[in-house]
Amino acid sequence: MSIFTEQEAKAILDKVIALSKADECTATLAGSVDGNIRFALNNVSTSGIVSNAELAVQVAFGKRVGTASINEFDDASLERVVRRAEDLARLAPENPEFMPAIGKQQYTPSPTFSASTAAIDPEFRAQVAADSITPCRGNGLVAAGFLEDGNSFIATANSNGNFGYQQATNFNYTCTVRTEDGRGSGWVGRNLKDAADFRASQEIEIAKRKAIESAEAKALEPGKYTVILEPAAAAGLISFMMNFFDARAADEGRSFLSRKGGGNKLGEQVYDPRVTMLADPWHPDAPVLPWDGEGMPREKLAIIDKGRIANLNYSRYWAQKQGKTANARPGNLLMAGGDKSTAELVKGTQKGILVTRTWYIRMVDPQTVLLTGLTRDGTFYIENGQIKHPVKNFRFNESPVIMLNNIEELGKPVRVAGDESSLVMMIPPMKLRDFTFTSLSDAV
Repeated sequence: MSIFTEQEAKAILDKVIALSKADECTATLAGSVDGNIRFALNNVSTSGIVSNAELAVQVAFGKRVGTASINEFDDASLERVVRRAEDLARLAPENPEFMPAIGKQQYTPSPTFSASTAAIDPEFRAQVAADSITPCRGNGLVAAGFLEDGNSFIATANSNGNFGYQQATNFNYTCTVRTEDGRGSGWVGRNLKDAADFRASQEIEIAKRKAIESAEAKALEPGKYTVILEPAAAAGLISFMMNFFDARAADEGRSFLSRKGGGNKLGEQVYDPRVTMLADPWHPDAPVLPWDGEGMPREKLAIIDKGRIANLNYSRYWAQKQGKTANARPGNLLMAGGDKSTAELVKGTQKGILVTRTWYIRMVDPQTVLLTGLTRDGTFYIENGQIKHPVKNFRFNESPVIMLNNIEELGKPVRVAGDESSLVMMIPPMKLRDFTFTSLSDAV
C-alpha cells in the first residue's frame, strides 16, 4: 500500500514524534503510485507501474541534525529509523545556520488531486501510445514518446505540533515525430492537471505537421531576429532565471538581482512593464502543495509586478539575519499574457522565426543569466504572417532578462513543465525582438 489516508499517515507520524528523544523531531511520510508507457520506432518499448512509500525522520540535538529514512512502518522499524537519525545527529557537527522546526501552521488545501488522472490504468496508457503511433505508422513518420502519470500523498508533522496532509496527481506527455529519412522533426508536450482534458489523437497532429513541414530546412544567417517562442520554448529559459530569485544570493552579489554597492533590486524596474509573474498554490489549472519543503505555508505572492521585482525568496535563516519576513518557496509560476494563440502571433508577424522548443540550455554568465542552447523539433521562417519555410536549427546566446525587455507581444498562457526546476508554470507564447542566434546546427 503506497497511498495512506490522512488518519493512517497521522497515526504513523504521531508514533515517530513520540518515539524521539531529541530536542525536536520532524517526520515526513510520502507515497505514490506512478505509471508510465514509453514508445519508440512506432512500437511500445516499456511500460510499468511503480508503487512506493517512504518515511523520512529529521531530529536535532541543539544545532546538530541527523536524518534517516525507511520504507517499513511496523513499530520496530519506526523506532529503528528514529534511533538511527538520533545517532547521526549526535555525530554531526553543529550547523551554524540551523533553524528550529516551525511551529503549528494552518494550511488551506489546494486542488492538486484529479480523479480522472488518479483513475489512469494500463488500458488508458496503451490507448495513448496507440493514438500516437497509428497516425505515423505507414505514413513515412516515426513516433517516440513518453507518458508518465502519478497519484501521490504527502504528510508532515513535527514535535512543535505542526501537521499537514495532501493528495496530488500528475500527468505529463511528450512525443517527438520524425520523418523516416530523419530530415524532419516535430514535437508536442502536454503537462495537465486533468487527464480527462487530454486527447493524444489530437495532440499527435501537431507533431506530425511540424515533422512533415520541417523536412526541407534552409539555412539562415545567424544574427538577431524577431522570434516567436512557443510556451515550452520560453519556459526552458524562464525556469533557469527563476533560480536567481533568492534574496541571499542577491544580497551577497551572486545574482543578476544584486545591486551595485550592496543589497538587492527588490522594488526596481528590471523588465518590460508587461511582465507580471506570481505564485498561487490554489490556481485552478496549476495548483501545488500549500506548503514548501520546510513546511512554510505558501500564499499568493507577486514575484514580478509590471516589470518590477515584487518579492524575493527569503529563507527563514536569511530573513532572520536581515530582519525580514521569511516566505515559502513558490511551487508554481504564473505569467500574465494576452488572448492570442501562437498561430495568431504568427499571423501578425511581418518577418521572424518560430521556435517550437529549446533544449540543452546551459549557463554562460550567472550575473546576467546569459544562457546558451539550441532550437529543435521545428524551427520556421515567418514572412507576411505565414510560415514560409523551415530553417536549420540555431544555437542561441540570450538572457531571459534581456529577452523580457524586448517583448513585442504576449499570447495566452498555457500550462508547461519547467525544464530546470520543479515549478509548474503557466507561460504565454512570446513575440520578441532582437533574439540572438549565434550559429547553425545541423541536428533536427
